[in-house]
Amino acid sequence: MFQYLVNAEGGLTTGGYAVCIAAGVLLFLLAIFFAGKNSGKSRASTKQLIFCAASMALAFVTSYIKIFEMPWGGSVTLCSMLFIVMAANWYGVRTGVLVGLAYGILQFIQEPYVLSLFQVCCDYVLAFAALGVAGFFSRSPRGLVKGYIAAVLARGAFHALGGYLYWMSYMPDNFPQALKSVYPIVYNYSFLLAEALITAAVISVPAVASALSQVKRTAVS
Repeated sequence: MFQYLVNAEGGLTTGGYAVCIAAGVLLFLLAIFFAGKNSGKSRASTKQLIFCAASMALAFVTSYIKIFEMPWGGSVTLCSMLFIVMAANWYGVRTGVLVGLAYGILQFIQEPYVLSLFQVCCDYVLAFAALGVAGFFSRSPRGLVKGYIAAVLARGAFHALGGYLYWMSYMPDNFPQALKSVYPIVYNYSFLLAEALITAAVISVPAVASALSQVKRTAVS
């Protein structure tokens, strides 16, 4: 069945796009359902639908706003991961994972490249779903910052795994040969941690932290 979803160039066929869109919609609806469960309501509210949709939309838009690029590849964006992490912080791990999954599929639809099914899982599905681990810190002091850092580390682990399995031959010529054995780790964490440092600094500013706390109270009330 896989050959009917992916063309010879590694892109998606019409059927592949249809399946991905359907999967993204289903995962998003499941995320809304679990958001309602986490809030103690019997059904998900329109507010929860709007907040989850807004978090995905903001993540997608800011993923195009590149602050700078790293020397060996990889772009530092304008806090794009933060918005998926915020959904996990508002509504818990299950919702965060499902919103991350739906967002990963959206990223895949936007720029698909397939080497194998597991490569897609590492680079898109599992990597972005891992941002949902931020929900584990939702009730702890400075939980958004702690959760964000944990989420970035978890995402990088899946990207690095995919790098070792599928992308070693794509190592750029200017990459230090002494670090060749850790190329996927250095490549992925270089831009992820750079963005994480910028984002953590921004959300640690008292005025920003206060505003985000107010957004959370509104989202879960």
